[in-house]
Amino acid sequence: MNTTLKHWKEAATLILAAGRKLGSDSLSSRTPALTAATGSPQGSSPARSQLPQFDYGVLLLKRSGKSGFMPNAYVFPGGMVDSSDFSSDWLDVFKSFSSSPSFGLRSVKQPMETRPPIFATDRLKLGSPIPGEVALRICALRETFEESGVLLVVSNKEDKHLLKDCNDICASDQPCKVNDMCSSELSKWRDLVNQHPSNFIRMCRELEVLPNIWALHEWGNWLTPAAKYGATRFDTAFFICCLQDIPHTLQDQKEIVHFEWSSPSEVLQSYQAQDIQIAPPQFYELSRMCRFPLLNDLHNFAHQRATEGCEQWMPVFVSKDGHYISLLPGDHLYPLDASARVDESTDHQPKDPQEDSALHRMEHHE
Repeated sequence: MNTTLKHWKEAATLILAAGRKLGSDSLSSRTPALTAATGSPQGSSPARSQLPQFDYGVLLLKRSGKSGFMPNAYVFPGGMVDSSDFSSDWLDVFKSFSSSPSFGLRSVKQPMETRPPIFATDRLKLGSPIPGEVALRICALRETFEESGVLLVVSNKEDKHLLKDCNDICASDQPCKVNDMCSSELSKWRDLVNQHPSNFIRMCRELEVLPNIWALHEWGNWLTPAAKYGATRFDTAFFICCLQDIPHTLQDQKEIVHFEWSSPSEVLQSYQAQDIQIAPPQFYELSRMCRFPLLNDLHNFAHQRATEGCEQWMPVFVSKDGHYISLLPGDHLYPLDASARVDESTDHQPKDPQEDSALHRMEHHE
């Protein structure tokens, strides 16, 4: 846990995709807002019928209206890093991996000097023996369990086969299987972990399981824009995980008041119809996922690109013609010093017409 940060709070998010049958266009968990926006198969519009069918749903959680950050918005599960995620107690839990760098996670090809600080920071110098890429995955898995009841773990009963098994997970060309654990046992531990994050360590010890950090693939890193969503700003590591089937899911009725397993296109259509609210990172990542209607293709892509690393992105907002634009690195309007405040009253226009091709942005109307 990086306590030296003054302006940021480190966090981790998990994009969870799970298989469903093609043509299954409605799920028992769906809200009236999503159902109304996407419509039924019998009432499909011409535009909708042209969209590819997805054989998976993505887990989205609706934040409480009382939340201090993004109230009422649909988000991926995740939250702030806790000191227990970096606790040395995890060394005992992961003792089978004591001789494996980063507990058996695949190495990233990206040079350390170009890695986002959330991944590149030397955690040992901050007093933790737990590598950042491990602790951030633990955080994502813990928060997913707290908020949705979905627990992704592997058994450690057979220590001599565990490393091989987990390497097989990393090399697998198939999405992971959903854990089969007693619902009453899950509920008990979920309450305890919600009471205090350190109980996640205790749970793993008593149940003799390991957080399945190997099933999570590095996906991205987003910084909260300045002066857009309040004083709190997050430096969030994004991971993705693909499951073969949709697991038992429930909301905590505190931070989270509803959940959805819907395809990327269904969510984006609901957002465009202004029936739901989603944050810009969610909109962007769901748009990327629209390129992969099949779960196996998404899994293979995520598995292959994870070792390439990622960039740190902070949207910069500018006003133009009555709406605002969320600029991302690479856009010709993106400032050289993104930390500087952009004068929103200025008409930012490129001097060279050829620069118009350098677009990397999201435009927000109304």
